[in-house]
Amino acid sequence: MLSPTPLSLLCALLLCLPLAITFTILIPTTTTPIKNQTKSKNITTTLPPHAAEEGGDGPLLRRATRVNPNPKSPRKLAFMFLTTTPLPFAPLWEVYFNRTPKNQYNVYVHADPRFPYDPPFAGMFENRVIPGSKPTLRYSPTLISAARRLLSHALLHDPSNYMFALLSPSCIPLHSFNFTYGTLIGSNKSFIEILKNEKGAQDRWAARGEHMMLPEVPFEDFRIGSQFFVLTRKHARIVVSDTRLWSKFKLPCLSKSTCYPEEHYFPTLLSQLDPRGCMPATLTHVDWRGSHGGHPRTYSASEVGPRLILALRMDKPRYGGDEINGSDSSLIKRHDPFLFARKFSPDSIHPLMRIACDVIFKD
Repeated sequence: MLSPTPLSLLCALLLCLPLAITFTILIPTTTTPIKNQTKSKNITTTLPPHAAEEGGDGPLLRRATRVNPNPKSPRKLAFMFLTTTPLPFAPLWEVYFNRTPKNQYNVYVHADPRFPYDPPFAGMFENRVIPGSKPTLRYSPTLISAARRLLSHALLHDPSNYMFALLSPSCIPLHSFNFTYGTLIGSNKSFIEILKNEKGAQDRWAARGEHMMLPEVPFEDFRIGSQFFVLTRKHARIVVSDTRLWSKFKLPCLSKSTCYPEEHYFPTLLSQLDPRGCMPATLTHVDWRGSHGGHPRTYSASEVGPRLILALRMDKPRYGGDEINGSDSSLIKRHDPFLFARKFSPDSIHPLMRIACDVIFKD
């Protein structure tokens, strides 16, 4: 009979505690606290769909642009959560980061201040909400602004941050932290989905008006991709310093049905400025089969088990669209591992915790 490992004992302890306690227990943070955190407020006003101006972010972005382009050693991963809800998978992330050296990662949260967060951010997420978090709305550039805000704070907060991963509250890890760190920290390329000539691309490009994107973004330069990326420090600085493409993508759309600026801005910008520095694929798995209302499939608690996790791990990312997959032999041979996956229903936390140590974090 095998002796229990420290990780197995830790998992067993966590699973014995009620999840309500798991959400609120204060685990010592492994990152430097972000000072002057703005407390979340339940703001009842709504944000107009076109309200995507910097709204006071200009000085923050300019300061972030001036940071040292070379990260200090040892290099760290920056995990950036963009949310409008309490984080339903906080207990899983607690186990993910537990026992991880504090010199390997940082955590940042952008929380829409219009919503109450109950339970509040606690444990490793306590004091992680970035100052100046602002309202975000679907079908508007506010999601771009939030990502740029997260990147700016991460660049300014720690000069060791090297890779910047954008995550949603419905994301879960598919591997252990050590596996994720080893995969990303040695990469000199960003992982961001960059797709050309996707179905409906013409309508998306013209969403603000037939010629409104010209001359900065001609249709042949327009790209589409998942909003969830992992960027190098070089590309994080490019994003926060951009004003040229932002002047176009912050314009209001004429139709919601074609307005997904967060899926267009980042791939278009990096495709224009440094395509060779990008691996044109996202490392966050998502299943668009059976999607509805622009939302991908959501896995229910009854679907969660070892078979699902292993299937998501084995799936192959899409590299830049069919025209690239069919012509670039170097991409045909690649099979980068998916490191994260979405979307999972909040009640999936129970079966996920049951298989966390024996499946998810066992590489």
